[in-house]
Amino acid sequence: MSGRTTQFEAFRERMNQRILSHDNQVVRRFFALDTQTYKAGALDVRTKEMLGLVASLVLRCDDCISYHVAQCVEAGLDEDEFFEVFSVGLVVGGSIVIPHLRRAVDFLDELKAARQG
Repeated sequence: MSGRTTQFEAFRERMNQRILSHDNQVVRRFFALDTQTYKAGALDVRTKEMLGLVASLVLRCDDCISYHVAQCVEAGLDEDEFFEVFSVGLVVGGSIVIPHLRRAVDFLDELKAARQG
């Protein structure tokens, strides 16, 4: 994996462990709710991850965008599907999403290169 990809995943894992090691039921329940939300139900995982990616673009959360890009890669989205998802996020969020879109595509390219390499 690329340095950025490895660094993102390591930081996320380390901080999640640190946060969840604290005895705080609100935090633990929120993390559990997030996990449960993205499991297959009436909507499949692919669809939920695409929705998460659109919401993250609109909210302009780069960490969330990276996470959902990685999850969408795992779910098997192809480049055309990614760009349709990106277009929805851009239309809903407006031009302020463009810098986040650039970073999302860059991260996607890094993930794809790491999978091929």
